[in-house]
Amino acid sequence: MFSFGCGTLTLSLTLALFALVCCPGSGEKAFKVYVRPKQLTVKPKGSLEVNCSTTCTQPEIGGLETPLNKTVLAEQTQWKHYLISDISQDTAFHCHFTCSGEQASASFNVSVYQPPTQVILTLQPTWVAVGKSFTIECRVPAVEPLDSLTLFLFRGNETLHSQTFGKGAPAMQEATATFNSTAHREDRHRNFSCLAVLDLLSRGGDTFHKHSEPQMLKIYEPAPDSQTVIIIAVVSVLLALFVTSVLFCFIFSQHWRQRRTGTYRVRAAWRRLPQAFWAPQA
Repeated sequence: MFSFGCGTLTLSLTLALFALVCCPGSGEKAFKVYVRPKQLTVKPKGSLEVNCSTTCTQPEIGGLETPLNKTVLAEQTQWKHYLISDISQDTAFHCHFTCSGEQASASFNVSVYQPPTQVILTLQPTWVAVGKSFTIECRVPAVEPLDSLTLFLFRGNETLHSQTFGKGAPAMQEATATFNSTAHREDRHRNFSCLAVLDLLSRGGDTFHKHSEPQMLKIYEPAPDSQTVIIIAVVSVLLALFVTSVLFCFIFSQHWRQRRTGTYRVRAAWRRLPQAFWAPQA
């Protein structure tokens, strides 16, 4: 009897140890922590609302970890709703709950953004000769995040250039895009413009568009250079001299011909004079 009782006690202890090892937390199932929304965007010094929740039916403790100002707007056993204020830079937040001695957490990111409010387009120079180069510059002051910004340069409806910015660019700075082009005669009838697009869809935000005021080039035909002017002048002088010499030769030849023709007529008249004198006497 005693040996049978010892065997039963040993089996019971073994099963209890196995249950403790395989199912910690007094048999509680694994639980999860959720945060809504997962991606957020906010303007500098702005505020937002966040909800932290868990599948644990009776959490021991839970909350939101952040160095910023937070206020509990509402709460129940399995969730808490917070207001986070005065957000001035990109920040990661953590929702956490403890259930039966086990802790779980979920993280989310908040991105601070400043949409483009001013887009400035400059053409340099504004007066340009056909065939000469000019520069198109687009500036967008105080915009972030720069890695979500794209600048487009247009000539009419034609996209001349697009500019993106890497993640290493400093926050809240002026974004600039430049493009060198060649002036054509048709450009005098075309508008040049710039479009700034801040795409925050991947961060849980919206897309912002801002256009510049259209600008036009003043196109003129290029003036000939000094060497060309000298060549044209020399050719013109030589041509004038040639025409003058031809005219002079023509006038001289006509004058000479008239003189010779006039002398012959006088001689012919002199020879006919005696015949005219003796004719009546006969």
